[in-house]
Amino acid sequence: MAPRPTELYRAPFPLYTVRLHPRRGLAITAGGGGAAKTGIGNGVHFLQLEQIGGRLSASLLHCHDTETRATMSMALSGDFIAAGQDHSCHILRLSVREGDAGGEDAAEEKGPRRRKGAGPAERGETRSGGGEVTVESLHRVRTDFSPDALQKAVRFSADGTLLVTGGADGFLRLWEFPSMKKALEFKAHDGEIEDITLGPDNKVVTAGRDLQCRVWQRDQLVTGLQWNENLPGTPSTAYRYQACRFGAVQDGCGALRLYTVQVPHKRERRPPPCYLTKWDGGTFLPLLTRPCGSEVISCLSVSDSGTFLGLGTVTGSVAVHIAFSLQRLYYVKEAHGIVVTDVAFVPESEHGRELLAGNEAALLSVAVDSRCKLHLLPARRTIAARLAAAAAVRRAHRGQHRAAADGLPWLPLGTHPPALGGWGGDGPSPGHAAGVGPPWDAVPA
Repeated sequence: MAPRPTELYRAPFPLYTVRLHPRRGLAITAGGGGAAKTGIGNGVHFLQLEQIGGRLSASLLHCHDTETRATMSMALSGDFIAAGQDHSCHILRLSVREGDAGGEDAAEEKGPRRRKGAGPAERGETRSGGGEVTVESLHRVRTDFSPDALQKAVRFSADGTLLVTGGADGFLRLWEFPSMKKALEFKAHDGEIEDITLGPDNKVVTAGRDLQCRVWQRDQLVTGLQWNENLPGTPSTAYRYQACRFGAVQDGCGALRLYTVQVPHKRERRPPPCYLTKWDGGTFLPLLTRPCGSEVISCLSVSDSGTFLGLGTVTGSVAVHIAFSLQRLYYVKEAHGIVVTDVAFVPESEHGRELLAGNEAALLSVAVDSRCKLHLLPARRTIAARLAAAAAVRRAHRGQHRAAADGLPWLPLGTHPPALGGWGGDGPSPGHAAGVGPPWDAVPA
């Protein structure tokens, strides 16, 4: 069973998005109550991440007020932030001036609202930071023109020269950056665009509420994805694409994989499973599909090296899967009290590795419950031992014939499952053809 996550921060408003700055060690999280006159504010909060006493901690450095606009989506390129607020995209630029850490008075002034008598964990206490953040507003452009206009997705290209937005009107809009001159717009979906990701040669993949996931080269349709072509008994009309992300291939010399999440299109009394699919990033052919539980997935993130996938659910749970096999490695049921709105891995930059302090990976999750939580994956040697024990116990209980019926290799007690090595190369697990599911489960049922 995975340990309970650490609460890093509690904001005075619902949180909808989180991004991590690879060079500065900053977590940037944002949200709000919108224009409703409920007394709930809107803002972008800047947290300094650092190791203190052997634990990863967060210090609130700056609160940027966004007035009546809640930030629902966000992208980061260097020190530039693209924040989706209502029907617009607001471009911000941050700068950090190093300074002396403030005292307790500064923490009281900058920290989130606290209830009298609450303990440190309950009141979301933060330390004052060791630097001063300033935020400059550069542009605000309208990016959605539907009656219920909302920008739902925004992404930068890898070189930071292109910004792509999508939202409720189904139009994909490409902007030259940093000028924010509109380069292209076209109707990509009949309905809302749920998610966007940019890949090789600035190909854009869009996931829509119209049950389609499409690959575009500028305004030309390259292909439409068919995730269920290896699952003939699963009709495509029963599912829609919720999220899409490109990720690196570990030791893959620049190769990419595309990952998508499919969730049930309609609610049913007995919820069907959601699915994860891995695609070839060049041909866009499906390589592997695996069910990932019946909790509806709300968000997806890929670690910098392409080793891990992070998932959040509408019921507040958080999971981490191994990217090459799609098997689940970490899971905390209802880590948050309500829908997880975004997840992001700590970058694998030099500063990020210092923050990991020997852990394999760290995932941040934010939710409508206003909390930002930290999920740590211990070093792979520790994980491998846990997986071996879990596999042995599971097979001991199921028995040899039950394991064979499930398509699992029989491993008597005292033997070990396949070696993880560097979490394996890309593609199916050893001895398992491309299709559905790995040959052994990482987490006991």
